Amino acid sequence: MSNPLQNRYEFILFYDVENGNPNGDPDAGNMPRIDPQTGYGIVTDVCLKRKVRNYVQIARSAADGYDIYVSEGSVLNNKQKEAYEAKGFAAKKDNKDDKLIAQKYMCERFYDVRTFGAVMDTGDYKCGQVRGPVQLCFSKSQDSILQQEITITRMASTTEKENATENRTMGRKYIVPYGLYRAEGFISAKLAQKTGFSEIDLELFWEALINMFEHDHSAARGKMVSRKLFVFKHASELGNAPAWRLFDLITASRPDQSAPPRSFGAYEIHADRSNLPSNVELLELI
Repeated sequence: MSNPLQNRYEFILFYDVENGNPNGDPDAGNMPRIDPQTGYGIVTDVCLKRKVRNYVQIARSAADGYDIYVSEGSVLNNKQKEAYEAKGFAAKKDNKDDKLIAQKYMCERFYDVRTFGAVMDTGDYKCGQVRGPVQLCFSKSQDSILQQEITITRMASTTEKENATENRTMGRKYIVPYGLYRAEGFISAKLAQKTGFSEIDLELFWEALINMFEHDHSAARGKMVSRKLFVFKHASELGNAPAWRLFDLITASRPDQSAPPRSFGAYEIHADRSNLPSNVELLELI
């Protein structure tokens, strides 16, 4: 692996959904998440991290150091046990030295641990808590969204009894006809140096943000696409400008307000490079 990061980063990802549910809310019957006060759509950070993890799994499945800790169907404590077994340690709940060595093993082996961090202080094989250098905020739609309920039917029957009647199974799907979402994130060089998150890991992260929806298609999620990825690269580890000031330089506007937006073409994305602080570079990766 290459050396850990030497620069702080912030980034903004614009992505959209068409006739799909980008992130269902289990507390609301799996309807698209929404801010009830404004009507703006919401997508959690966990949702996007899942897609990044899934992309890394398929893109680097055979590479050492790119296993995924939080993977579907996995037992996390068993993975922590593997760290103890690899280092020849017995299960000791309060052995700080063993825990730190096992934690280093977990960072080296699992991409998502050294990227997003993890709580690994459960069970008999404790590996401590890791604060990851890459942090994501909740995404928010650029306009209020419409939570649309679609009724669907199934022509096949589940049982013989049902097949003898004209009744058919009914179901519902919840979609957003269209929504453009904005996600903001932060990457700390100092935390990257602690977990071993490297320049190669960073390039893979950008690759995942750009391509993660291409390998996550389903009827439920509709058409989701990464549209724009802006990256602010600081000249130093600690940074050269506040993150909020950089985020304010990227704006999305909708010139035609006469009808609800139904495509990405309804928006104009503007980057104000004239007010970009010195020692901060703005990269447009999409």
